Amino acid sequence: MVIETVIASRNLQTEVVPLGAASGRVLARAVTADRDYPPAARSIRDGFAVRAADLPGTLEIAGEVRAGRVYGGEVAAGQCVEIMTGAPVPRGADAIVMVEHTTRNGSRMTTARVPKPGEFIVPAGAEARHGAVVLPEGVRIGFPQVALLATVGLTNVPVFRKPRVAIVSTGDEVIGVDQTPGPAQVRNANAWALAVQVTEAGGEPEILPVAPDDLDRTRQLVAQGLERDILLLSGGVSAGKYDFVEPALASLGADFLFDRVLIQPGQPLVFGRARGKCFFGLPGNPASSMVTFKTIAAAAVELSAGLRASELRIPRLRLTTDFHHKSGLTRFLPALVSGDGTLVTPLPWQGSGDVAALARANAFLVAEADRESWKKGDEMGVIFS
Repeated sequence: MVIETVIASRNLQTEVVPLGAASGRVLARAVTADRDYPPAARSIRDGFAVRAADLPGTLEIAGEVRAGRVYGGEVAAGQCVEIMTGAPVPRGADAIVMVEHTTRNGSRMTTARVPKPGEFIVPAGAEARHGAVVLPEGVRIGFPQVALLATVGLTNVPVFRKPRVAIVSTGDEVIGVDQTPGPAQVRNANAWALAVQVTEAGGEPEILPVAPDDLDRTRQLVAQGLERDILLLSGGVSAGKYDFVEPALASLGADFLFDRVLIQPGQPLVFGRARGKCFFGLPGNPASSMVTFKTIAAAAVELSAGLRASELRIPRLRLTTDFHHKSGLTRFLPALVSGDGTLVTPLPWQGSGDVAALARANAFLVAEADRESWKKGDEMGVIFS
């Protein structure tokens, strides 16, 4: 993929953050186990530690061991030790009998169970051996990874620095969200939506001023955006008289790698490099901007954040109604996935500028370019928004 090749040529910077700030970041160095896990064989049930060969029958209860303690003796023939979940298994024992399957009478335990050696025991080192890699470089850190980092005692975590992503909306019609628009104006919704998408992809967004329909001012803002790691431009990439994004980029020595994709919404998408940084010229309509970032530009942010690979997941769900579209382009349309996550319903909308419909949706339905119609119950791909 072109984007992966461009990002792979860059040297990603790293930093160290406290464990509490590591969630959502990408690990910059492989993490190894500081000891065997578990360090000793561990019971995963409340019950009795036994010698499997002694059962079924009645055994003498020689003692007790609970989590956080070690039994000092050894289980001999005809004996057992009462044990709690998480406790180290006493020497001599090779199985656990659950307390539910036993009868206790004073210092004696009786069971009809015939346990297998190793039953309900996690052997020492079964989860990880001392020095083994438990987390590879390039994995995004979530709550399971935080738990593992805490388990191995890593309080300061090496991570890749978040890529700084400049966002520039274009057009005389675009005004600030705190302003009152006239009949021909729109508030700068795209920049704020893109900022959220950038954050979710692992980047650090910065919204720059709106570029008016003026080549010199557009060029100035493009140059300012190229001081960051990635530049996202929204609007001004079509072939109109006042579309100045590509001329501004060209004047700064841009290398255009592609300027169109066969999707709708979002055909006029520009990608390339300038001054050692990559840029995307996204279409100006909200749905076009959201779709092209999600399906294409997000990969650049994720890879720049240190992920080893960027994957766009497109699960297939069953339609609740018939659906058809004009073939020839892959289309992404607002849709609602039902609560059980197995059904999808296309939503009515008024085209790629219909922000209200986009807000009602929780996914984009993916209509394949080489097929025109689907029946209720057929499967179609979705991308969650």
